[in-house]
Amino acid sequence: MNSRTFSQTTAAPRIQLLRDAMKRHNVDACLIPSADPHLSEYLPGRWKGREWLSGFTGSVANLIITADFAGLWADSRYWSQAEAELAGTEIVLMKTPTGSSLLHLEWLSSNLAPGQTLAVDAAVLGLATARALELALAKGGSKLRTDLDVLGDIWSERPGLPMAEIYQHDAAHAPLTRAAKLDQLRQAMQQQGASWHFISTLDDIAYLFNLRGADVNFNPVFLAHALIGPQQTTLFVADGKVPAALRDLLLQDGVALAPYAQATEALATLPADAVLLLDPRRVTLGLRQAVGATVKVVEAINPTTFAKSRKSAAEASHVRAAMEQDGAALCEFFSWLEQAIAKREQEAVTELMVDTHITAARARRPGFVSPSFATIAGFNANGAMPHYKATVESHATISGEGLLLIDSGGQYVGGTTDITRMVPVGQPSAAQKRDCTLVLKGVIALSSAQFPRSVKSPMLDAIARAPIWAAGIDYGHGTGHGVGYFLNVHEGPQVISNSAAPEAHTAMEAGMITSIEPGIYRPGCWGVRIENLVLNQEAESTEFGDYLRFETLTLCPIDTRCLDASLLRSDEIDWLNAYHAQVRERLTPHVRGDALQWLEERTQPL
Repeated sequence: MNSRTFSQTTAAPRIQLLRDAMKRHNVDACLIPSADPHLSEYLPGRWKGREWLSGFTGSVANLIITADFAGLWADSRYWSQAEAELAGTEIVLMKTPTGSSLLHLEWLSSNLAPGQTLAVDAAVLGLATARALELALAKGGSKLRTDLDVLGDIWSERPGLPMAEIYQHDAAHAPLTRAAKLDQLRQAMQQQGASWHFISTLDDIAYLFNLRGADVNFNPVFLAHALIGPQQTTLFVADGKVPAALRDLLLQDGVALAPYAQATEALATLPADAVLLLDPRRVTLGLRQAVGATVKVVEAINPTTFAKSRKSAAEASHVRAAMEQDGAALCEFFSWLEQAIAKREQEAVTELMVDTHITAARARRPGFVSPSFATIAGFNANGAMPHYKATVESHATISGEGLLLIDSGGQYVGGTTDITRMVPVGQPSAAQKRDCTLVLKGVIALSSAQFPRSVKSPMLDAIARAPIWAAGIDYGHGTGHGVGYFLNVHEGPQVISNSAAPEAHTAMEAGMITSIEPGIYRPGCWGVRIENLVLNQEAESTEFGDYLRFETLTLCPIDTRCLDASLLRSDEIDWLNAYHAQVRERLTPHVRGDALQWLEERTQPL
C-alpha cells in the first residue's frame, strides 16, 4: 500500500477511532511515541502504533492527537518522506532539528489547557522522557495519565508478540562466555552498591547472554527482560522461544527462564531491602512504577552498555574478517551495477534492484545472516533524503546523469557492517563532484584524528564538519554512531553528533566501533554521504595522558570519478591512496573475475 492510498482511505477513520476512545476515557490528548517496552529503535509490528495511525514509516517520530489537531514531530532526516506520506491526511508535520528534540513536549505544555489530561502508555514511555514530560505539563497545569493503552481499544488486528526461535551466538565468535559476562556484571553492580539489576534493552540482553534472535527487523535480538540478582539470574521470554537444549545450557550458567509477562511481577516482589540498579534512559516508566516502595533504586547506565561497546581484541579480529567478506560482496555488487547501468538501453536499472542485488551478493558470503538495516539507494533527488527508502510504488530509474547514493550493511556472525558509497551515473556535474570531495575531506579529517582517551565523543563532530563548514555548508544529522558486534547497527554509549550532549558516558574508549559519515544534501537535486566504520585504537601515552586513534575497518573503494582531485591536499590524496592500497591488498584474495577487475580499477592511485 503506498502512502497516498493509505492517506486517503485509512488515516482519517483510524484517527477518529482514537478520538472516540479518548472521549470514552475522558482524556484530551494522546501521545503515541515510536517505542516498545524495550525502547527499541526498530519495533516489532505490535508496537508500530504511530505508523498504523499516521502512515508515516520512518523509524523516529512522535504523534500527538487531540480533539481538533493531529501533529507528527520528525527531524530533518525524515521531512521529505513525512511530507509525502502524510499528504492527504489532517496530520501536520512539525519539523524538529534532531531526533532527540523535545519540541513536542513544549507544544503540549503550551497547547493543553490547565486541568486537561494527556494519555501515554507507561509500557512504552521511557522513564527519562516521562520525567521531562511531567515537568513540561506541570508548567501549563495539565495532567499526565499513563495507565491507558488506547491502541489496545481500537487496533482490532494488532499483531501479537513475535515468536522467532532464540539461538546461541557460536562460541567461536563469542570469545567471552556467558558465565564470565555475568560475573563481570555482578562486579559492576557491586561497585554501584546494587544487589539487583534489571535490564530491558534487547541488545544488552543479547550481548550478556551470548544469545541472538530475529524478533526485530535487521537487529539479531529477541524480546526479553532480565533480572540479575546476587546469585540467581532470570530471563523473561515468551514460552516456546528457547529450545530445550539451550534451556539446559542456560541453567548450567545459573540462568532460569520465566514467562515474558512476569517481568513486572518480579520487580514488584523484590526483597524489601533490595538495592536495584536501573538505567533511566533504558527502562520504561511502567517498569519503574512496578518497583516496590521499600526497594532502594540506584540510577546509572547499564554496565553492559559500556561492556558491549568495547570490543575485545578477539572480537575486533572477527570484525576485520567480516569486513573482508563484506568488501568482497560489494566488489561483486558494484561490478554488476556498473555493467548493468552501462547496458541500461537494454534493461532499466532501478533503485529497487540495488537492494535485491546487494543483499544477494552478501548472502553468498560465509557468516552472513541478514541485512543490518533497510538498504538506502537514492538517485539524484532521492539521495537528498538521508533515510529514503525506495518502494514498488515510488522509486527512480537509474539513468541519465548524476549521483547514486547507496547506504547498506550486513549482519555477520562475526560483526555488523554499515557503509555508504557514491556511484557516478554518466558524467556527474562539477557541483556534484565538489560536494563529494568536500564530504570525503570530512571523512579523512576525522579518520586521521588523534584524540585524548575519554574525550566526549560529541566533541569530535566538528572535525568532520570543518571542511564542509568552510564551504558554507552543513548537514542535519550526526556524524557517527556506535555499531554493535553482530548486534544493533546503532548502539551507544558513544555518538559523534553536534546535537548530542557531551556527557560522561559518551567518553571514547579503546575497542569502540563508530561510523564516520558526513554528508551534503541539496533537496530536489542530489545528496552525498560517504561512510566508513572505524575502531578506537590506543595511539600513544604522553605527559598529557593517553591518546586514541581510528583504525578504518570498512573495505571498499571510494569512487574517484565522483571527486574533484584539485580540491584535495597532498596529504588527503596520500590518505586516499593508502586506503585504496589496503583495500586492494585485503580484498584481492576474496574475489576473482569481473569483481577482481573492478577492484583493481577502482583502487588505482590518484
